[in-house]
Amino acid sequence: MNVLFIGDIVGSVGRTAVKKILPALKSKYNPHIIIANGENAAAGRGITAAIVKELLEAGVHGITMGNHTWDNKDIFEWIDDQPRIVRPANFSEEAPGRGAAIIKANGKELAIVNLQGRTFLPPIDCPFRKADELVDQIRTETKCILVDFHAEATSEKIAMGWYLDGRASFVVGTHTHVQTNDDTILPGGTAYLTDVGMVGSKEGVLGMEREAVLYKFRTQMPTRFIVDEGDWHFHAALIDIDETTGQAKRIQKIRMTETDLVMM
Repeated sequence: MNVLFIGDIVGSVGRTAVKKILPALKSKYNPHIIIANGENAAAGRGITAAIVKELLEAGVHGITMGNHTWDNKDIFEWIDDQPRIVRPANFSEEAPGRGAAIIKANGKELAIVNLQGRTFLPPIDCPFRKADELVDQIRTETKCILVDFHAEATSEKIAMGWYLDGRASFVVGTHTHVQTNDDTILPGGTAYLTDVGMVGSKEGVLGMEREAVLYKFRTQMPTRFIVDEGDWHFHAALIDIDETTGQAKRIQKIRMTETDLVMM
């Protein structure tokens, strides 16, 4: 089974990039299931019901989230009714929504789990204990499991990769928006990548306008970050999973720009 995981989609630029590039990627790689991180999809902060519909209609089969899950408050009204979006499972037990889901598409089945790190992020429940709880339970239904670990610290992400080696098919990091060069298959058969990167403006700072970010760094004064509207880049990873064992057979990073798309 081929699974395409798309990095943090940032604002309308990122959403436009996804819609433009997915037809070409489907033709080239034939992914059976497409998952994307959407926690920055609405103007860089959170997601809306309309954007969920937009991404699903573009060909995304499942959406993971992160620390900006609740930034658009209307999400409380609809997240329980949307089975293809997952938020960090180690949020409070009182939080609406779900931390894991089984996505079915093109005759294939993939479980997706969303977890959030605790280093340099708000204190929440332990992601490692929650991983134990969810992954062991899900393996009774399917061995094909993708874990999006939305975390800041590289060390915490690497630790999660080793912790779930042999239990998850793919442990992928999100949140930092910079694609790392450490894609590998661990000894137990789990594909791992510290951060898949982002989809959005390559001319900003992590997808945001440069001037506002520079002002913040220079002055330490509060300022409003706005999504940059420059040319986009697209970061993702393609995983080939053995459906019998749940082990990854291959992992390939994808890194493209609008110019690359024209040349395909």
